[in-house]
Amino acid sequence: MSNVTEQRVLRRAQAHASARSGILDAARRVAARGGARELSLRSVAAEAGFAPAALYGYFSGKDELLLALAADDLANLSRAMRETTSRTDGSRRLSSAASVAIDKMRDMDSLAAASGASQTAGSSDALRLFNGRLIAALKALSDAAGNPADTREAQCDAVLLGAAVAGLALLVRSGRLHALGFAPDEIVQRLERRFSSIS
Repeated sequence: MSNVTEQRVLRRAQAHASARSGILDAARRVAARGGARELSLRSVAAEAGFAPAALYGYFSGKDELLLALAADDLANLSRAMRETTSRTDGSRRLSSAASVAIDKMRDMDSLAAASGASQTAGSSDALRLFNGRLIAALKALSDAAGNPADTREAQCDAVLLGAAVAGLALLVRSGRLHALGFAPDEIVQRLERRFSSIS
């Protein structure tokens, strides 16, 4: 392949990635107004300045778009947990990561919307990306607890911890945790005592 052809292919790939990113940003804005479950490809296309049919060049349908949106949110969540963990001393790493996760997930409904997406929705690449980002988020929590997920039992603990944090975020978001008479920090501290191997 000639240098000119390589540059042309690179420019096309960059333009495609940029447009895809713009579509995801538009989807995030639409979801913020009406909820991720309620977004439509037509509303996202209008927000992004595309013809509705043009979105199919980037996503096979709504389910794949939701998976991509949730995968991006999971990447941001993992990054935030790792950043806060790196700045926190050992004995509070899990509670720090869990608190950041709860705070971020409180405003994030893309995960719930993506969980409703069909397991056969979109491309296998979209599903692999989503699953990989989910594993990375679980690993960030597990690492914060000082429990490398290197055995089946440790991986099960990571899933339990992730489910507890996600459920706690849901209770906080809905106001139910407060109605039950609990504060998020109280529950997070109990999670730390039960799951953390760092003393």
